[in-house]
Amino acid sequence: MSIDMAEGRAGSPAGARPGVKPTDINNPDYFHKVVDCQWACPAHTPVPEYIRLIAAGRYSDAYMVNWHSNVFPGILGRTCDRPCEPACRRGRVEEQPVAICRLKRVAADNKDDIRGRLPKPATKKNGKRVALIGAGPASLTVARDLLPLGYHVVLYDQDPQAGGMMRTQIPKFRLPERVLDEEVDYILDLEPELKLGNRISSMKALLAENYDAIFVGCGAPRGRDLDIPGRKEAAANIHIGIDWLSSVSFGHTTKIGKRVIVLGGGNTAMDCCRTSRRLGGEKVDVVVRSGFEEMKASPWEKEDAMHEGIPIHNFLVPKAFTHAKGRLTGITFEKVRAEYDAKGKRSLMPSGEPDVHMECDDVLVAVGQENAFPWIEKDVGIEFDRWHMPVVSETTMGSSHPKIFFGGDSAFGPKNIIWAVAHGHDAAISIDRLCKGEPVDAPRPPLVNLASQKMGIHEWTYDNDVALDKRYKVPHLPNDVALKDVRAEVELGFDKALGYAETQRCLNCDVQTVFNRDLCIECDACVDICPLDCITFTENGPEAELRKRLTAPAKNTTQDLYVSDGLKTGRVMVKDEDLCLHCGLCAERCPTGAWDMQKFLLESAQAGHQCRK
Repeated sequence: MSIDMAEGRAGSPAGARPGVKPTDINNPDYFHKVVDCQWACPAHTPVPEYIRLIAAGRYSDAYMVNWHSNVFPGILGRTCDRPCEPACRRGRVEEQPVAICRLKRVAADNKDDIRGRLPKPATKKNGKRVALIGAGPASLTVARDLLPLGYHVVLYDQDPQAGGMMRTQIPKFRLPERVLDEEVDYILDLEPELKLGNRISSMKALLAENYDAIFVGCGAPRGRDLDIPGRKEAAANIHIGIDWLSSVSFGHTTKIGKRVIVLGGGNTAMDCCRTSRRLGGEKVDVVVRSGFEEMKASPWEKEDAMHEGIPIHNFLVPKAFTHAKGRLTGITFEKVRAEYDAKGKRSLMPSGEPDVHMECDDVLVAVGQENAFPWIEKDVGIEFDRWHMPVVSETTMGSSHPKIFFGGDSAFGPKNIIWAVAHGHDAAISIDRLCKGEPVDAPRPPLVNLASQKMGIHEWTYDNDVALDKRYKVPHLPNDVALKDVRAEVELGFDKALGYAETQRCLNCDVQTVFNRDLCIECDACVDICPLDCITFTENGPEAELRKRLTAPAKNTTQDLYVSDGLKTGRVMVKDEDLCLHCGLCAERCPTGAWDMQKFLLESAQAGHQCRK
C-alpha cells in the first residue's frame, strides 16, 4: 500500500473529553466510502478518475481504467444496472446524478485500438488446469485474470459462442453484436481452451478430469413458469421469456403475434416487450402484480418501453389463460391492492373489483429466473441451502468443496453483469491462492494512493469548478426507424461534445480534503468560506450528540464524520463528508496549509498484475 498523506498524531492529549475517535485515514475504506460511486460499484471502478480522463479527451486511457476493473466497458456502458448512479454525490445537490454509465460508453466508443495495451497470452504455463463452466461475464472475468498468469483455462458453454447471458438475453437493439464480440474476443485472444457447444452433465465426471479448480458461472438458466388453469391447453403460444429471447438472439424466432402480453416487471420483461414490438407485435402490454414504483425493472428500462408505446398495467394477478379450440385467446386477471403491516411488509389483497380479461395471441412469461443444478450430484461435497442454492462465501466465492467456486447468478441468484464481474475477480484470487498452496481466505487489501493536487496557492491539477448544468439526455433512434429492426441500436450515446459537458457535472469526490492538525491555527477561515457549512471546530463528544451541534447537523449516519485529533485549544475539527462538494475552497483559504486536496485512488485486489498494464 502506497499512501502519501498528512494526518496528525494518533492519540488524544491528556485531559481531552472522551468522544469520537480520530479518523483513521490510513484505513482504505474511509476515503473509499466517501467516493460514493466507486464504493457502490461491485467492481469498485475508479469512476471520477476515468471521467476526468474523458474530459481531457484521453478516451483510450479512460477505457483502460474501466477495463482493468469491470472488464466490459463497452458492454456495461450500454447495459449496466448502474448501482453507482443512485449513490452519486451529484444527486444530493440536484435531482439527477452524473450519467456515469453513459460516460463509460463514451470512452468505449471513442477509444483508439487498445489491443497493444492488453496482456498477451502466457508464453509459459504454470502447470495448473482450471475449468470454467459457462462462458458468461463471471467466467470470462476469471479467464482474463488467470490466463496471463500461466493457467491452462478450459471454457465450457452449451452455446456455440461465448458471452453467456450477454449474448442470449440482452437484445441486439440494446447491445450490438460488434460490441459484444470485440470485448469477448479481448479475453478469447488470451487463448483459453474452448469447449463451446458442450453442455456439462455431471460434476463427478468433471472432477474426474483432475482439474486443480473448477469455477461454476453458468447463470440462472431457468425461467419461472406460471402453473395456472389453461397453461397446458394453450402451451403453443405461451413462452418463457429468457428462452424466447435466446431464440430471438440466435435467429430461431423471427416473429410473434400481433397482440402480446408480457407478464413480469423486471428488466427481462422490458426486453421481451420491446423485442415483441420489433417482431410484429402491434399491441404489446406489460402486466405486473406490484405497483409501478415497486417493479424490479430499472427506471430507464420502463421509460424506454413506454416511449415505444407499450403500456404497463399494475396490480393485476393472472388467474387463468383462456383458450378456444386449443389456441390461446387471452388472460383473466384478478385486481389486487397493496396492504402494509406495522413492519412495512407488503401483501397483495383482492380489491373486490371485477376480474379483467385481456385478449392476446401470445404470452411471454418473465416473472423471474431460477438456478438449476441437475448436473451437480448430491454426494460430490457441495452443500446446498433450503432454496437449492450452493452455500458460497461472499468473500472467496468458495463452496464447501475446496476445489469448486461459484460466481455470477450461479452463486447468489439473478443479479447483473457488474456483480458477475466482481465475483469473477474474487474467485480468480481464490483459485490463484489455492493453486499456490496459500490460504484462500487471507485478507485482500487493495492498492491505495493519496497524492496532493496542489500546483500553486490557487491552482489545482483538477477542475474544481462546480458546473450548474443539468443531466444531459442521451439521443435515441426515432421509433419509426427503431421498431422496424430488432438489431438497430436504439440509444445513440453521447458524442464527444455532449460527453465532455456531462463530465463537467462530476464533483471529483475522490479528491479528498485531508487535514493536518499540526499545521492548524484554528483561525476558522475554512469554516467561513465553506459554502455548505460542513466544517466545525468544537469540543468532542459522543457521536450522536456531536452530530447535532455541528454548524449544519449531520443527519446521514451512513456517512462517517471526519474527526481530527485534539487541537491546541482542546477542540477537534469535524467535517461532515455527506455535505462536502470537494470544491477545495478550504484548502485555498487556509493560511498555513492545514488543508490539502489529495486524490484518492483505489484499485481492488486482483489475481496478479498482468492485467494492470
